[in-house]
Amino acid sequence: MSLLDLNAFADTPLVIDPFDYTVVPGFLRAESVVPVRRDFPVIPYPGLMPLAETQFGPGFAALIEELRSPEVTTAFSEKFGIDLSGRPLMITVRGRCQPKDGRIHTDTESKLVTGLLYLNDPWEADGGRLRLLRGPDDLEDMIAEVPPNNGTLVAFRRGERSFHGHKPYEGVRRYIMFNWMTDTRVAAREIARHRISARLKRWTAA
Repeated sequence: MSLLDLNAFADTPLVIDPFDYTVVPGFLRAESVVPVRRDFPVIPYPGLMPLAETQFGPGFAALIEELRSPEVTTAFSEKFGIDLSGRPLMITVRGRCQPKDGRIHTDTESKLVTGLLYLNDPWEADGGRLRLLRGPDDLEDMIAEVPPNNGTLVAFRRGERSFHGHKPYEGVRRYIMFNWMTDTRVAAREIARHRISARLKRWTAA
């Protein structure tokens, strides 16, 4: 059975103002959360990690395989009105948050569509809740705030107005980020950058 609820994704409305986004609680089915959480990579330091720099179990691997499937690409293509078939999919993971994370940004132009799939217990902290924003200057000027709870998806089409960020938080904050990229060369360059950063963090922590 599919780990992801693509029907719920298709049925959830797309918000188009001030940019295209959707929020889908339960995108990762409730019965799938336990094996995915159990096999999530152990990441003791902050920062985005390429999958190749992590170790994970079969439950997590099954989710990654499904995210890479043509069915998921088709679903996101239809939702956002952009043909993502043939576009490289970059997947990174994060296990911890540091206070400087969450600064307002729009993502780089090399990212066409971004998905954030959260894997945390019910979120009680004030910080670390993703805010989708009207502009680049004020975290309080938000159109939505999303707690990073188990199985919740935030997805948006990158644009000049796709501002997002969150209030500071320090501690465990798990998610998978997947991005359809403009081309393979750019994706490889981004992965290489994250790989170097991951290795520097590992060496520093040793």
